[in-house]
Amino acid sequence: MSVQYNPTWRYSGTQMKRWRTKANVTREQLGAAANYAPDTIKAMEQGVRMPTARVLDAADELCRAEGLLSAAKEYVKAEKFPARAQDFMVYEREAVSLWWYEVALVPGLLQTEPYARALIGNHCPPLDEETVEQRVAARLERQEILTRTSPVAISFVVYEAVLRVPQVDKGQLLRLLDVGRRSNISVQVLPFGRAISAALLGPMVLLEARDRERLAFTEGPSTSVLTSEPEVVSSHTERLSVIRMEALGTEESALFVKRMAEEL
Repeated sequence: MSVQYNPTWRYSGTQMKRWRTKANVTREQLGAAANYAPDTIKAMEQGVRMPTARVLDAADELCRAEGLLSAAKEYVKAEKFPARAQDFMVYEREAVSLWWYEVALVPGLLQTEPYARALIGNHCPPLDEETVEQRVAARLERQEILTRTSPVAISFVVYEAVLRVPQVDKGQLLRLLDVGRRSNISVQVLPFGRAISAALLGPMVLLEARDRERLAFTEGPSTSVLTSEPEVVSSHTERLSVIRMEALGTEESALFVKRMAEEL
């Protein structure tokens, strides 16, 4: 599995390691001063995790860096989105239409804050609290697309399994119903009994940008692909069209979700 590096994190972590090594300070000593495990210090030095203000201040004091390490706090910030999804987020903000299918998770644009926090807060490997808060806020900010003055046409289809996990509470189900009432948005459910092989191949998003460029996005746990290759976009469009035909209509889907909410 490839590791995604944030350049600012990596530079700050490298400088922290150099100062620590020069001052003969061990990772264990720095970890004890900043209340982090040595492995966490290692991850920060490698740029895998964000060097926090706490560790930069502790390193500055232990290594006698005279403020040079602490100064990095102004530039080292948690990214709003994982590196693998950042390009997609740029296109999503400018989209004029979206088709979205999910097989395991509620689409990010439909998530309530508790649901989003449950997912992001249980990330593997764990994220620090600041990053969790940043990403939860960013996910909720993305939902502005649902209520824009210039409406964006959006179609959501979710496999029934999405709605059956413990993290989906009554509030999340009611959120689906509320969003589905908007004239520019449709929400459909694909029940277990209507599952077809094409629906089990994973999630996907199709979007059309303002310049009419069409793109396909598929996201995995460690890597994601955003492409405008016509063959891929056409294949995804065909698969999603078949899934939409098998799914319940919008009114039937609303009744399906409403019954689930009433059972909770």
